[in-house]
Amino acid sequence: MTNNKEINVLINGIHGKMGSEVLNAVCKDSSLNLIAGIDKLSSTKPLIIPGQTKTIQIENNINKITDLSEIDVIIDFTNKAGAMEVIRTAVPEGIRIVSGSTGFDSNDYEEINDLAEKFQTGIFIAPNFTTGAILLMHFAKIAARFFDYADINEVHHEAKIDSPSGTAIAIAKSIIDGKKENLSNNIPEKEIIKNSRGANYKGINIHSGRMPGRVAHHELVFGAPGQTLTIKHDSINRESFMPAVIESVKFVIKSNKFTIGLENIMKL
Repeated sequence: MTNNKEINVLINGIHGKMGSEVLNAVCKDSSLNLIAGIDKLSSTKPLIIPGQTKTIQIENNINKITDLSEIDVIIDFTNKAGAMEVIRTAVPEGIRIVSGSTGFDSNDYEEINDLAEKFQTGIFIAPNFTTGAILLMHFAKIAARFFDYADINEVHHEAKIDSPSGTAIAIAKSIIDGKKENLSNNIPEKEIIKNSRGANYKGINIHSGRMPGRVAHHELVFGAPGQTLTIKHDSINRESFMPAVIESVKFVIKSNKFTIGLENIMKL
């Protein structure tokens, strides 16, 4: 960190929709100092920070960043491949990571945990950075033991490349954590259109939609004889993610381990 205690930040995916929002949020926080950005599709022209005369280095590869040793934290909003590239390069240099990328599997998490332990460097990954979505997961875990049936409906913008969403998967895992067993699941005798019941995770049906006009929508419906319980969360715009992203940077700078999930910062 710099002498005045600012946290030096690099944004991976800086020209993406989330990256652009992170750029604005970082620039508004006096404790953070943006010094570089990476974007695979970017030209390497310096970027003028919004509302300032300061320019920062922009590259399409982390290995081209001139002063990598000056970076304290990388904020990543790309995809699994983009995140793993910066994690493998930056963590051995003692650079901490905050990532909102999704698509990681158990092998990825094992590798990330090994890197964090080996280099005693904090890595924070969250499938969702909105407090409302994390509370939805928390409520799902509480309610799960009272119900045997559940469906999850998630809808995101048309540019989202993975399905179901990382948040939908996390909700499903929260249900199973609360239930301590698989849920019941209706198996149709005749499926007119293949996969019309959606994906299935341990008895929980998950339905994914992708369309313009949405940022992130998650709806969980529990069912029991004579009743349903619906828990829903909507992100209206990407600004909803920013308070937790900034808080995660301030969390990970003090961490020497691998942490998954905003609930750990919220202390749920």
